[in-house]
Amino acid sequence: MEVLGSRVLVRPVDRDRSLRFYRDALGLAIHREFPGGTVFFLGNGFLELSGRGTGSSAPDVAIWVQVRDLADTEAELTRRGVPVLREPRTEPWGLREMWIADPDGLRIVLVEIPSDHPLRRDTRSDPEP
Repeated sequence: MEVLGSRVLVRPVDRDRSLRFYRDALGLAIHREFPGGTVFFLGNGFLELSGRGTGSSAPDVAIWVQVRDLADTEAELTRRGVPVLREPRTEPWGLREMWIADPDGLRIVLVEIPSDHPLRRDTRSDPEP
């Protein structure tokens, strides 16, 4: 399979409510709009709101979003009235995570990668094995 692009598709129960959440509360920039849908920039990917959902979000599905500073993000979202499901904490694997949810209950995991975490290490400078 040759992958040329990708995006997360979200089928909201109430498109206008979800549009306000992703656009206004989270502050995501719009990539494009089309009749019945909006595509947002999501870092190096996209999130598309389109169609109509049933309102039942699978508890095992989440959107993972890396942010630069989790404390700043928490303060900004709190000012905008976004409820925090789980306060920021450092996970056993070393990432800082905080959980929120969209209006239909889809969990969004906000992640900060600490400067000393292996995901930030430049492996190009590692010696040959």
